[in-house]
Amino acid sequence: MQRRFQLRFRRQIKKSQRNVTEISSQVEDGIENLLFKRFNRLREVQRFVFSWILLLVILISGLVLQNITLSNYYQTVKTVPGGTYKEGILGEFSNANPLFATTNADVTVSHLIFASLMKYDSKGALVGDLAQSYEVDAKGLNYTVHLKPKLTWHDGKPLTSEDVLFTYQSLQNPDAQSPLQNSWKDITVSATNPQTVNFKLASPLASFAYNLTNGIVPKHILESVPVADLRAADFNNVRPVGSGPFMWQAIEVTGSSQKDSQEQIALIPFNGYNAGKPKLDKMIVHVFSSEKELADAFVAKTITAAQGLSETPSELKNKPVIQVHHFPLKAATMVFFKTTTGVLADKSVRNALVQAADVPSITGKLGYPSRLVREPLLQGQLGYDKAYAQPSFDVTAAKKVLDTAGWKIAKEGVRYKGKDPLSFSLSAADTKENKIVTTILKDQWHELGVKLNVQLQAPNDFQNTLTYHNYDALLYGIAIGTDPDVFVYWDGSQADVRSSTRLNFSEYKNATADSALESGRTRLDPAVRAFKYRPFLQAWQQDSPALGLYQPRLVYLTHGNVAGLSDGPITSATDRFANVEEWQIRQAKVTN
Repeated sequence: MQRRFQLRFRRQIKKSQRNVTEISSQVEDGIENLLFKRFNRLREVQRFVFSWILLLVILISGLVLQNITLSNYYQTVKTVPGGTYKEGILGEFSNANPLFATTNADVTVSHLIFASLMKYDSKGALVGDLAQSYEVDAKGLNYTVHLKPKLTWHDGKPLTSEDVLFTYQSLQNPDAQSPLQNSWKDITVSATNPQTVNFKLASPLASFAYNLTNGIVPKHILESVPVADLRAADFNNVRPVGSGPFMWQAIEVTGSSQKDSQEQIALIPFNGYNAGKPKLDKMIVHVFSSEKELADAFVAKTITAAQGLSETPSELKNKPVIQVHHFPLKAATMVFFKTTTGVLADKSVRNALVQAADVPSITGKLGYPSRLVREPLLQGQLGYDKAYAQPSFDVTAAKKVLDTAGWKIAKEGVRYKGKDPLSFSLSAADTKENKIVTTILKDQWHELGVKLNVQLQAPNDFQNTLTYHNYDALLYGIAIGTDPDVFVYWDGSQADVRSSTRLNFSEYKNATADSALESGRTRLDPAVRAFKYRPFLQAWQQDSPALGLYQPRLVYLTHGNVAGLSDGPITSATDRFANVEEWQIRQAKVTN
C-alpha cells in the first residue's frame, strides 16, 4: 500500500515538471514573437510616431500661448484695495491731539486720526466731514451745525454734539494752553440736541466756517483729565482715539539721540469712518529728523512717499517710476518790510524796492510753475482786483523815486542819505529755494544802490526771528486759504507785542486799511464784502508794506502711482490727505 502511494506521488511530480517545461517554452515563444521580433518593425514606423509626437507638442504649446495671449487681452493691471503705505516726513512727533498739534509730524498724524466738523475736499472746497450741513442766521451771528447720523469713535462709542461742545470748551479754557484759543474768544458754543451744535459769535465773521476744520476729541475719554493736564495726557501720544479715517495701532522710536531719532507711527483703517473705510491695509507715518535721512530712505524704497524734500534726489531723477506731485498752496511768499524802524520805515524806499524787483525772473529760476502774488489777496480770490496790484518791474522809475527822496549814489554804488547808507538785512529760513530768491534780490537791489545783507537761518533760529520780529525784512510764506480774511497779517492790532499771534510781520499800521479789514470780514454778501476790501487794497498798494512774490507749492514724491491722489490746490500740507480713504497702491491683474 505504501509502495503504491509512493509510485503515484512520483508520477504526479514528473507530470507537473513536464507541464512547467511546456508553459515556459510557450512563454518564451510568445515573448519572442510578440515583443522582440516587433522591435525590428519599430524602426519602420519611428518617423511616423515622431511626427505625431511633434504635432502633439505643437498643439499643446499653441494652446498655452493662446491662453496667455487671451489672458493679457481680457485682463489689465489695475490698482486694487490693500497694501501698506509708508509716509515719510520731516520733524518730530510729540502730540496727536488736535488741540495741541503744531509740528509737521503732529498735524499729519492728527489729521489722519481725528475727523473735524468741516474739511477741504480734493478740489480745495470746504465740505462737511462730521457735519452734514450748517446754516447761518441773517445777522451772521449764529451758526447751527447738524452732525451726520450714527457717527462713532474708533472705540465704538457714539460721537455726539457733547463731544463737539467738550472740544471747543477745552480749547477756549486758558488752562489748556491750546494754540487755537485765540481764534475762539467771545464765541459761545452750545449743544441743543445730540445731533446739533450752535455757535454764537459776538460779531459777524464771514470766514467763521473755515475755523471748523480742527479735529474733534472724545469727551468720554478726556473729561476725567484736568484741563491743565490735557497737554501731557497719555491720550495724546500713547493711544489716541479719534473718528478719522485711520486708527492708532502703535508707535516705535529708534535712535540714541534727538539728532538721529526716528519715529514710526502705525495706523490701521477705521471701518466706521463716515466717508467709508480706507482702501489701504495700513498707513505708517515715518518721522525723520533730517532731510538727508528722509532722502536716503526714499532712495532705498523703505518709504512709499516723502513730504519735506525740495526736489527729487539726484539718484532718482529722470526715472519714470518716481512721481513728483506739485500741490499749489493757497499761500503767499513775500518779502515783509518792517515799516516801524530803520530805512524801511521810509515809504519811498519800500516803493522803490518793489519796483526794482523783477519777480518773473525770480519765479523762472524756481524750477516749477508758480502763480505770481501781486497784492495781499491771491488771484481768483474774492475781493482780488488787478487794479490794486503792486507796481511792475521798472528799475529806472525806482531810481527816480530814491533820487527824489534824497538817496544819492555814493561809494561802491551804495546810496546814502546824509551819513546813513541804504542798507538792511533780509532774514529767511536756510533752504535751497530761499537761497535762489535772496541771491537774485540782492543782485537786483544792488543795481538800485541798495546794500542787502542776507541772513539764512537754521529752523530754530528762524522761528525765534519770527516770534520776536528780530529782522529788518523777512522772506516768508503765509497761509491765506480760500477765504480772503487776511486780518491777522495786516491789521494794526496784530503788530502789537500784546497780540497772541503777532502775524503782522510788516508791523503795518494804516487806519484806512484797518477799517476796511474790519468791515470786509463782517459782511456775508460776497459783492459787498469785495467792495469793502478796496480801501485796504489801495492803501496796501500805495504803502508797499511788502513785496509780493509767488504762491509756493508742496513737493510730494511717491514711488509709482497712487490712485486717488490728485495735484489740486491745497490750503495746508495735510490737505494732501483730503481723500486718503480712496488711495490705492497695490496692483493686480483683473478681468475686464
